[in-house]
Amino acid sequence: MIEQYIKLLRNQIDKLDVKDFDLDSWKESTKLVLERIFGKDSEKIQRIGDIHYDLSSWSLRDTLGTSAHFDTCRKKGRDLLETCIMELETVGLPEDVKQPESHHDPGIFRQALEEELKISQFRELQEILADNNRESRERRVLDFLGKIGSEPSIKILMKILANQGVADRLKS
Repeated sequence: MIEQYIKLLRNQIDKLDVKDFDLDSWKESTKLVLERIFGKDSEKIQRIGDIHYDLSSWSLRDTLGTSAHFDTCRKKGRDLLETCIMELETVGLPEDVKQPESHHDPGIFRQALEEELKISQFRELQEILADNNRESRERRVLDFLGKIGSEPSIKILMKILANQGVADRLKS
């Protein structure tokens, strides 16, 4: 289980380097990952929430430009997640955090999607899933899956079905 959590954290670290990096989107998905691992009251979630671009008048006059602001945010996020990984490797999971039952946890699906989709693809899928018309949503999801290709689609389904909680539920 710890290895899976470390993989999730490393995936979040990798997202820091994508070309179309969106800090707010990254922070929200990272908070969900940290909540799953360390519990909803973890200070680590607060620390991720505290990462923001410095848009004060002094920073705007900085000759380094806005890329320095991005770099600072990315460095803070990377350092925090590396510390979380080190904590998991050294002392393991916190004992006081009740781990969710995986077969009831919608995070399984989100995790599989986040691991296989680009941020822009994940956002597009969220928009599609917000469609209230079932037939339209099904058609749009089918188009979306065709657009991303069979390999990512198969990997997403594989990760969901290979989850121990899902496998146990399907066996019964």
